[in-house]
Amino acid sequence: MTEVNRKIHVIGINSYKFEDLSCKLQNLFLETANIAVPNSYFEKIKSWSENGLEKKKLFFSSNSNKELVYWLRSQKTDVILISRGDPLWFGIGRILLENFSKEELSFYPSNTCIQLAFSKLKISWQDTVNVSIHGRDSTRLVEALKARPSSLAIITDSNNKSLEIIKKNLSELNLIDIYDFWLCEEIGLDNENIRKLNLNESLPSDVSSLNIVVLTKTKKNHSNNNLPPFGISDHIFKTFDDRPNLLTKREVRIQILADLELPKNGVIWDIGAGCGSIGLEALKIRPNLDLFCIDKRIGSKALILENSKRLGVKPKFIFEEDINSIFNTRNLSSLEKPNRLVIGGCDKKTKLQIINTVSQVMSIGDIVVIPIIDIQIIKELKEELENKNFKTNLNLIQTYKSLSISEGMRLEPNNPVFLLKGNKYI
Repeated sequence: MTEVNRKIHVIGINSYKFEDLSCKLQNLFLETANIAVPNSYFEKIKSWSENGLEKKKLFFSSNSNKELVYWLRSQKTDVILISRGDPLWFGIGRILLENFSKEELSFYPSNTCIQLAFSKLKISWQDTVNVSIHGRDSTRLVEALKARPSSLAIITDSNNKSLEIIKKNLSELNLIDIYDFWLCEEIGLDNENIRKLNLNESLPSDVSSLNIVVLTKTKKNHSNNNLPPFGISDHIFKTFDDRPNLLTKREVRIQILADLELPKNGVIWDIGAGCGSIGLEALKIRPNLDLFCIDKRIGSKALILENSKRLGVKPKFIFEEDINSIFNTRNLSSLEKPNRLVIGGCDKKTKLQIINTVSQVMSIGDIVVIPIIDIQIIKELKEELENKNFKTNLNLIQTYKSLSISEGMRLEPNNPVFLLKGNKYI
């Protein structure tokens, strides 16, 4: 392999002032003749050479494209490439590593715009999820938002209406009330501007093309005064921080509640309750029902209690234990028999055991609903219900949600769910 004698020095900056460079980088600039600079701030960097430098400079205006790669390859002596922040963090570094050997490259990172933004906001960023939609579609942004991180930093693109897309995605995913929206413009520069936007209002028109967005979880108190009587949005429910999707989605929950044909009075068991979304909304619709929530996950009781406060309802009992343990240690007749039963969040064997045990105390007209994502277990569960004198019905719920992208809109599929319903007739 031919030995590489020249270097490409990639210098990250977050200021257009020469004196803000370290002494080492100032000397490197003074000693190097060929300088590549992004065209968006070409004139500012070119002005560094106006004070009578001994070595004449040759500046190349860069678009971070193939022409830059060709120019760099054509240089026989050391060159400098000016970049913003850390070149290896959503920057030119990846392209350079794909086109040049590591021996040719030297990187001198500066603080990233994200670091600077969080330092200005005085917020810890160690758990922040970072996403770039600069020259990219918003697929990764949507994935990140669905996970509901405590904070999210987004590198935007002034050419693809990034702020509008972020706002629409937050609205489409029912997250506008979950996050504070910080617009950070020209971070580290003289015209730095940080403002918190109200997404219920129009976006500002006077936005610098050099901007990023920081989303931080709000600490709002959830009021149940404005909740609808039916079809409560997913974002109202608190979930486990490490398992934000551990709830039955609104579209499926609506159908389950409809299939349950909730009576004005009676008892409902929600087994594998998770955060309690199904049972608690059932109680919101029919406040005279007695609700038994059962979930074996540690912390589920506190989660269900929090969500019951948000909905303004009160379950009769919350069991934070395995349903098999309840069957083994308690006399089933000592519990109020269910008129409505939801079975979720457990394996096939446990589901079959629940049907076999609880069906013995259920009466004619009582209803069981089982949401299922594993098609392999449907046949056995259906046959077990029918053997226990339940008339069965199976529905597949497949819904799509519209999400905004730079080109317009796409439909994002939700996971398909089978709903197996049993109505006891003997």
